[in-house]
Amino acid sequence: MTSSVLRIAPRFRGPPNSGNGGYVAGLLAGGLGGSNCVVTLQAPPPLDETLGLEVAGRGATLWFGDEQLATANAVPVSVDVPSPPSLQDAEAAARRFTGFHKHIFPGCFVCGPERAPADGLRIFTGPLDDGSGRVAAVWTPDEGLAGVDGHIRDEFIWAALDCPGYFAVQDRAGKAVLGRLGVVLHAPVRAGEPIIVTGWPIASDGRKHTVGTALHAADGTLAAAALGTWVSLKPELQTA
Repeated sequence: MTSSVLRIAPRFRGPPNSGNGGYVAGLLAGGLGGSNCVVTLQAPPPLDETLGLEVAGRGATLWFGDEQLATANAVPVSVDVPSPPSLQDAEAAARRFTGFHKHIFPGCFVCGPERAPADGLRIFTGPLDDGSGRVAAVWTPDEGLAGVDGHIRDEFIWAALDCPGYFAVQDRAGKAVLGRLGVVLHAPVRAGEPIIVTGWPIASDGRKHTVGTALHAADGTLAAAALGTWVSLKPELQTA
């Protein structure tokens, strides 16, 4: 087993006081290779605190003191990904992003409209006008998210695959949080190149909602895909 520490900078928040779920999941997955990994989030990871990361074999655990925040397991992830929309259709969908008018976490690193360019990812997935139930947007990642090879770092790919799933089920889920995310990486994403981001509903069972998300290059090449589980807050918290 190997142990290390990490801190989640306030920049990478989802809710005001905790890390964005996809970003945090990507940090855990990084200890297991970054791809074909499923992360289960068990408690909100606090910002700017010393967290413990333990990696043992094909699993990893994130701790805050004695509190277990998340677990990760290296397992095959298979996602049935629909063909992507065109860049033009994805751009048009983004203009219909519901979060422009009402957003539960407007400062979210991934989808918050209050975040400035080069600060947040600003992925604003809105409904496609094709009756599919999918949401889409175009994301052009900046150089600050890339490693020395010019490829966007895995934790930011995981982050980009997070929130679009919520907006695919927002109407039925209400206020909800990410409970689980499994990601498979197919091809590198380079800084400065437009990426088509999509999200789609798969199934709902009570308060749990299964979604798919994907990143495609402008030519349609699949870069990454994910299966996510969103959990609606309890009814008494929906209006809080």
